[in-house]
Amino acid sequence: MAVLSVDVNNEAIRIEVRATTIGSECPDCESWSSRVHSSCLRFPADVPTAGRRVVVCLHVRRFFCPNASCGRPTFVEQVLGLTRRHSRRSERLRQVLAAVGLALAGRAGARMARVFGVPVSRSTVLRLVAAPPEPRPPAPRVVGVDEYATRKGRLYGTVLVDVETRRPVDLLSDRKASSLASRLAERPGIEVVCRDRAPFFTEGAATGAPQAAQVADRWHLWNNRPTPPVPTRPGLRACRLDRR
Repeated sequence: MAVLSVDVNNEAIRIEVRATTIGSECPDCESWSSRVHSSCLRFPADVPTAGRRVVVCLHVRRFFCPNASCGRPTFVEQVLGLTRRHSRRSERLRQVLAAVGLALAGRAGARMARVFGVPVSRSTVLRLVAAPPEPRPPAPRVVGVDEYATRKGRLYGTVLVDVETRRPVDLLSDRKASSLASRLAERPGIEVVCRDRAPFFTEGAATGAPQAAQVADRWHLWNNRPTPPVPTRPGLRACRLDRR
């Protein structure tokens, strides 16, 4: 990038810049092009400084795509680390607003953004929080399998949880053994399957992860064990001894 001029006043700082590269890559086919079609101006907002808004006046060029089979005949160059398609904010400002949204959520995040000079709505803050791709979780070693209710008493699914990190791994829309087996087969690093005593979970775990040891979870060990007989006397109600 080359800085052409800087204009500072009491309200804003306006920086005029342009790219110094000869050409750019097509975002679809990644073909390099230096044949200019036209040029235009973009005004991405940046992080405020010294209580003033920062506006970047960016000279961008539109290039012809040299690949005849590409569905995009022309494309606009993007500056790495500064702009992206259809965005009115710089990458740095997007990261700041996303960090504020992660810490404070929508309404409080929007109020905090106005404090440092970036008026945004709570919907924008939430959209920026959801924009980055979710990080791929590590391969689980110990998996907990249990059911969850979409509609209690009627519709049930299966949830897979990483027991060591206590984070959900996957959600299945049913409780079929075949569905569980196919998902477990996609994760060959599973060593232990912690489950309840449902027969479809037993069959699915044995088919999808035959190398894994199957254990009963703590809740079912405590609550599904046989109840010892309770001696009763007239006038006294029987109670369960295994509730602690």
